[in-house]
Amino acid sequence: MMLSSVLARNFCQVSAVLRRTTFESACRTITTSSPKYGDNEVTYLQLKTMLSKHDIQLFDVRNPDEYQAGHISDAVNIPLGKLEESLKLSPEHFEQKFKVKAPGKDDDNIVFQCKSGNRSLKALGIAYQLGFSRARHYKGGYTEWVEKKGK
Repeated sequence: MMLSSVLARNFCQVSAVLRRTTFESACRTITTSSPKYGDNEVTYLQLKTMLSKHDIQLFDVRNPDEYQAGHISDAVNIPLGKLEESLKLSPEHFEQKFKVKAPGKDDDNIVFQCKSGNRSLKALGIAYQLGFSRARHYKGGYTEWVEKKGK
């Protein structure tokens, strides 16, 4: 009985170590292979400057009703759920559909924006997967824009 108790305890310890090691390994893989988006955030002042210089392709990824209720001027509404298919359109079809020049994969003035930064971060991930490696997002979103614009 004592031997089976020792074996059971040792088995549990080995099992726990293996689970922890596997978990830690999986975490390392996820954190090292995931793109880092922190360097690709645009601040309120940067966004304001880009807009004043007309050097921006600003995409509002909120739903159409949110966009209609208020939006940053010059922002083009492409709801998050339609972003991937929209970015895959040919330049001609994109321009027909959205009435603006299609973004290029090397463009460094592509900015995604939503209400508070969550959907724009997801939009950035979609854009990165499609090869738009210089795209950025406005983390503060429309909420911050309205708040700071009013001051």
